[in-house]
Amino acid sequence: MFDLDRWQEIFSSIRSNVLRTVLSGFTVALGLFIFIVLFGIGTGLQNAFTQGFARDAQNLISIVTGKTTIAYNGLQSDRQVTMNNADYDFLVNIDKEKVGSSTPRYTSNLLVKYGKESGNYQINGAKPEEQVIENRKILEGRYLMPTDLERKQNVAVIGRMVQRDLIKNGSPVGKELNINGTMFKVIGVFSDDGGDWDERHITVPITTLQQMKKGSDTVSINYIAYNDKLTPQEAIKYGDELKERLKSRKNVAPDDENGVRVWNNAQNMNDTFAFMAVLTGIVGFIGLGTLAAGIIGISNIMVYIVKERTKEIGVRKAIGAKPRSIVALIVQESVVITVISGLIGVGLGVLALYLIGNNLEEYFIKDPSVGWGHIFAAFVALVLSGLIAGFVPAYRASKIKPIEALRTE
Repeated sequence: MFDLDRWQEIFSSIRSNVLRTVLSGFTVALGLFIFIVLFGIGTGLQNAFTQGFARDAQNLISIVTGKTTIAYNGLQSDRQVTMNNADYDFLVNIDKEKVGSSTPRYTSNLLVKYGKESGNYQINGAKPEEQVIENRKILEGRYLMPTDLERKQNVAVIGRMVQRDLIKNGSPVGKELNINGTMFKVIGVFSDDGGDWDERHITVPITTLQQMKKGSDTVSINYIAYNDKLTPQEAIKYGDELKERLKSRKNVAPDDENGVRVWNNAQNMNDTFAFMAVLTGIVGFIGLGTLAAGIIGISNIMVYIVKERTKEIGVRKAIGAKPRSIVALIVQESVVITVISGLIGVGLGVLALYLIGNNLEEYFIKDPSVGWGHIFAAFVALVLSGLIAGFVPAYRASKIKPIEALRTE
């Protein structure tokens, strides 16, 4: 392996047969290049789909009520079903171990004033866990705290667009907003991946907003983020259980789809996982097919190369070269070409993904990349295939008698 004369002979052979070397290395470099680009694009698609579910908590179950469409238990249809604080407590206590974060929300559109500026905004009464549910980031100040709810404080966390619309200069933290005639102190500003619409919301303690509404305990929507250890199937079953139990509690017919409505992100995630599994399988199949094509190409070219060098092998044997040294020379040359070509293919593939970057984001391909583990595995597979592809024909050729090899044209 470290015979200097052999290495000189290998590089001399490579320099003397440039076309043969290029043909040998081209299939290796192309195979790795296509493999890396395909897997990178597949990862980019996965990233785009994952980001699509990142606007709110991915493990979110949303529960709302409406008018019944079916008479049930002596109650007429077209009956408005409403939820209250006790219903929220009932839902989160059905199976506490399956609950991650949760919050009730009471929503109202109210007039908000600051100085000479005013506008109608969605006011959300909620608990501190809303920050996790909505995946919000605090830009200034803080979010709600449990003590704000306990004391029914007149405090508000505003979206970035509310700050832009109403409080144009300076930090809004500590300033007061007039919300429907009641003064609220701004304690924080948040941003939301949902965009401008979600950033035009204002969150206050739910206890405070319910008190403003004549002591109502009404809840507009209940958010429950299930434990992320649950599989999509387990989470779907949990969501169905919540729906059934609330229907029973509210005297809504089991087949009434309007009285109680549940949106479960687990169903979307389950469909997405199935799609991504198919997509990953397709990309993997094409990538492995590309590697297989590269391996076949190496094998075919090595058979041709060894056949072309049959006379050379005959001369070597005639002057006393052992079959083992002949095989080692050809195999080593094959591995050298494969390694160099593989590195070129890896470099071009990684460069291609870097240049693509997020330029294909409009086609749902975001941040395409391939882990170095996959690249290394593919590289090793091609190097080993190059070794085998060189060994098999070289071993066969080394068994040919010198006189027969010298007669070959």
